[in-house]
Amino acid sequence: MALTAFDGELLDAALEQAIKSQREGGIPIGSALGSPDGVIIAAGHNERVQTGDTTAHAEVSCIRRAGRRRDWHTLTLASTLSPCIMCTGTALLHRVPRVIIGEHKTFMGAEDLMLEHGIEVHVLNDPRCIALMTAFIAERPDLWNEDIGVPED
Repeated sequence: MALTAFDGELLDAALEQAIKSQREGGIPIGSALGSPDGVIIAAGHNERVQTGDTTAHAEVSCIRRAGRRRDWHTLTLASTLSPCIMCTGTALLHRVPRVIIGEHKTFMGAEDLMLEHGIEVHVLNDPRCIALMTAFIAERPDLWNEDIGVPED
């Protein structure tokens, strides 16, 4: 399926969430979940720093906010950054068929796993997402390394 205007709206909503997380002192990654009829169902951001919950990545927070559903197989998940293995597993578990990725230049997640399982993946390499993460990683390498599991020296 080709990209749609709504895919851009989903990424915009995810980017708003990433900025919200950064303003809260967290990691600037956001996510949004949309329906085929163009409705944003839920949005979330990385809350790992804010809550102390190591599983509170943006995609997981977003999916949690979507609540109990039976239409996961029709939805599109957007994320400002390539989803890690945990977030990819969450998308696979819920059978989300499409994922829009803002960028994967600063972090390459488990895109290969999504593709292996038939998820349609679109990497946009959006300059806003790249700039946000590049600046964050330069300013807070310690926090970034903590988030992605890089041990201290």
